[in-house]
Amino acid sequence: MGKNDAIKRILVFQMVAVEFLLDVGGYAFLWFWKYKAQVQVQFWQKGDALVITIYAVILLAFFLAYGAGKVGYLRSLEIFLSQAFSILATNLITYAQLSLMNAGLAKPKYLLALTAAELLLALAWSFFANFVYRSIFAPRNLLMICGERPVDAIVEKFSSRKDRFIISKIMNISEGEEAVEEEIEKRYEGVVLWDIPQKSRNDLLKFCYSKSIRVYMMPKISDVIVQGADVLHFFDTPILLTRENPLSFEQRFIKRAIDLICALILVILASPIMLISAIIIKLSDFGPVFYKQNRVTRDGKVFKIIKFRSMRVDAEKDGKARLASKGDPRITPFGRFIRKVRIDELPQLFNIIAGDMSFIGPRPERPEIIEQYIKEMPEFEFRTKVKAGLAGYAQVYGKYNTTPYDKLKLDLFYIENYTTWMDLRLMLLTLKVLFMPDSTEGVAAGQITALKEAAEEEEQ
Repeated sequence: MGKNDAIKRILVFQMVAVEFLLDVGGYAFLWFWKYKAQVQVQFWQKGDALVITIYAVILLAFFLAYGAGKVGYLRSLEIFLSQAFSILATNLITYAQLSLMNAGLAKPKYLLALTAAELLLALAWSFFANFVYRSIFAPRNLLMICGERPVDAIVEKFSSRKDRFIISKIMNISEGEEAVEEEIEKRYEGVVLWDIPQKSRNDLLKFCYSKSIRVYMMPKISDVIVQGADVLHFFDTPILLTRENPLSFEQRFIKRAIDLICALILVILASPIMLISAIIIKLSDFGPVFYKQNRVTRDGKVFKIIKFRSMRVDAEKDGKARLASKGDPRITPFGRFIRKVRIDELPQLFNIIAGDMSFIGPRPERPEIIEQYIKEMPEFEFRTKVKAGLAGYAQVYGKYNTTPYDKLKLDLFYIENYTTWMDLRLMLLTLKVLFMPDSTEGVAAGQITALKEAAEEEEQ
């Protein structure tokens, strides 16, 4: 198994390296063919190498941030979008760099032609690389160990990636650990430990570790909290420390500075879009342009969130708070569009400037919905340990209709593993999420929201 994984990594690295070098080579050709003679700055041989290296470093940074080389892990379309955003961002920065060296705007047509060529290459490469990977490497053969709760939802998620996983058998932990261990040793490339009591999970995890078998495990809330712990050493004894404040003073200061600077810039850049949207909303039914609603942010503080109105004026005339459902008839035609491309969220830039929200953080919920969730899942309150966000970890790695229990774990992972780099990376990834349709799906009819059962076995 270890040798097979090494071969996979080598193959992926080679395919990514070829595509990356073609992109850098294309820019190098463009630099020597056109732009070197046009810029006012004089370059010697090392200067040429520096210009090309800067392009390569910027492109590599965006590749890493967007996960543009995750062949076999991401779907082909996701890989293409990751590469497309990386290329567009890199070439935009490069154009600004060329214009500075030129002491005026550089001619964009050559860089635009390079961008188009790179995007076509990325499109072809994304599908080709995944095709090669899947042709050579079969999906992993998995054994799932479950407990009392239904596993239909997670089995469906694994089934959506049949190119990566095949769940060959599902066993219930009630069959006994001994029987499960005997089954594990037969012919599986991995084990899924899903919703089983703590003791059984620990025993099976140690067993798989001793046999060098990989494990896919559903984390409990306590697992996620411990992930962010500091490691201390009391003489020869390791100690895990979980702090009362997830973010340090320095982290909060830098986060606030980034929020203010980026929000002010985006308000200026997005003002034409916001103005046009406001006019269309007003003319559609002559109702209010903005929708204001109580939401909860850090330490349970209630504030008024501002959004462009996307629903009918009488959407909640009965006074009851409810999540948007799939194909919700309360959403207006233009509202459906601005929701899909997230234009309805733009007025929240003013919430960020006011200090009620941050760019990245758990999405703010309504007080009555939080109260409902906490009744079923007391840990849901943990999300308010940091300021609410315009976008968040759960929005990037989850979907609109992800269950609250899973959203809680995603948001807690963000809170407990926070870094400034994580914030910047999530900002970049949020742009990509806008182009993924499943991220804006509503809650399907009958879907569980406040999932009581998800919390019941938390410490079993």
